[in-house]
Amino acid sequence: MTEPDSIHPDIADALERIPGGVVIDATHAEWPELGMSIDVPTDEERAVGSCATGNVCAFNGTGLSGTRVSWSTCGTYSPGITVRSIANARSAGYAQARSSSGSVLATAIAGSWANVSGTVADVRCVP
Repeated sequence: MTEPDSIHPDIADALERIPGGVVIDATHAEWPELGMSIDVPTDEERAVGSCATGNVCAFNGTGLSGTRVSWSTCGTYSPGITVRSIANARSAGYAQARSSSGSVLATAIAGSWANVSGTVADVRCVP
C-alpha cells in the first residue's frame, strides 16, 4: 500500500480536488467513474509525450510533457492539475482547454495537440 506521504504532490492535489479517485501507486491514480487517470512520469520515463489512441489528455508541461491526465470518454472534465498542453488522440472531433468563464484557451483537433496559456478550469471533448 502507498503511504500518504509518498504520493506525488500532483496526485495528492488531484485527489483532493476531484472526488472518487483511487490511488494506484505513488505516481498514478484513477477515477473509474470518469474514465480518467493521472500519471506522473518517473525519472526513468523522462518523456510522456503521447496520449493513447482514443483518449484526450492534458499535461502540466508544454509540448505534452510532465504529469498527464487522460480521459477515455468524451465529456467536460476538471483536470485536477495546472494544464500547459492538451492532446486529442481521437479520430474525430476536438478537445478544448477552457477558462472558468468558458473562454477557449486552446483547441486540439483530432490527432493533434496544442500548448495552453492561461488558467484552465476544464478540458472539453466534443465528438
